[in-house]
Amino acid sequence: MKKILLLVFAISFTFAATLKAQDKMVKFIISTEYGDIKGVLYNETPQHRDNFIKLAEEGWYNGSIFHRVINNFMIQGGQGANGKQDPGYTVPAEILPKYFHKKGALAAARMGDQVNPERASSGSQFYIVHGQVFNDATLNAMEQRSGTSYSEEQRKAYTTIGGTPHLDGAYTVFGQVADGFDVIDKIAAVKTGPGDKPIKDVKMTIKIIK
Repeated sequence: MKKILLLVFAISFTFAATLKAQDKMVKFIISTEYGDIKGVLYNETPQHRDNFIKLAEEGWYNGSIFHRVINNFMIQGGQGANGKQDPGYTVPAEILPKYFHKKGALAAARMGDQVNPERASSGSQFYIVHGQVFNDATLNAMEQRSGTSYSEEQRKAYTTIGGTPHLDGAYTVFGQVADGFDVIDKIAAVKTGPGDKPIKDVKMTIKIIK
């Protein structure tokens, strides 16, 4: 009985600590005609966090669109509503192994390694992982091809909620969706044309909550 009480206390303490940590994170709301996508920005990626906050508060994203959408992969946006693809600068990479590409991960788009070996991020463009669910055999094969090893946490996420594991370690993940996964599903399912651009514009506004 004592062991059970200690276990319950430990679980409660961990849950409370997680909530407390999230309370210290800046939150975002991406509003679309399909509903709201809500999440948090990671404090461990301060340059991406602060840049995203700056652009959102300046209204850079308001009225902009998800210009590239690939079902079972990701939804990408961040080009300015003023027609500019980016604000004219990049953000240094803040790639951390603890933050990976599970469904709902908020990450920064960037130019390819050939022209961007330091993997610096776009000044404004981001994507939200839609992804797909993988089985252990597929993950094992991906490990062999890439020479990497997925943690227990990664395997649990990729075999349950899904994601895009092949992007891990190559792009900066700087936030995570907490609510609105159904909205991601709806946007990912829209009809697209050349360049994976939705036939009908999917516009957004972004609000920051501190």
